Amino acid sequence: LGWIKKQRARFASQARQTEREMVSGESHYYLGRRYRLRVVKEPGRAGVVVKNRTTLELRVPRSYPAQRREQVLERWYRQRLRELIPPLVVKWERILGVRAAAFGIRRMKTKWGACSVDRGHVWLNFELVKKPLRCLEYVAVHELAHLLERHHTDRFIRILDQHMPRWRAYRDELNSAPLAHESWTY
Repeated sequence: LGWIKKQRARFASQARQTEREMVSGESHYYLGRRYRLRVVKEPGRAGVVVKNRTTLELRVPRSYPAQRREQVLERWYRQRLRELIPPLVVKWERILGVRAAAFGIRRMKTKWGACSVDRGHVWLNFELVKKPLRCLEYVAVHELAHLLERHHTDRFIRILDQHMPRWRAYRDELNSAPLAHESWTY
């Protein structure tokens, strides 16, 4: 119980972004880089375009409220993750000599990833799309390593040390980055 309380307190005290209003000028992150949001209200299909490595252009119909604009951006983020994950999985399955039955994306309150060892399913936190690619890769490797060793034993640490020697730096970078604004209740 003490460990759980400590982890919850650490998580609650971690820096968070302010609540997003989905208006032009806001900062949003993609693969560790900060982008300014530019909302373009025009007829046609809603979508997101990266402009000049500095701007995320969110194109939406004029009638879209903030919640719908956020859904469009989240759909775009989720699609980017779906494109980024398979090559990482193939690469690291080959290196580690394992095979995940499935990979999925989900919002998680307190973890960057999860592995159901018995089923071979690996889950990655949706927020990883906003972090540097090396952090996404680290979490994927970490979860795949659980297919070799269920717990965080000395063997598990040796597997990470052998195959991704800088994993501690990636973990620390990930855990020191601000989290997205959330209004979770317990």
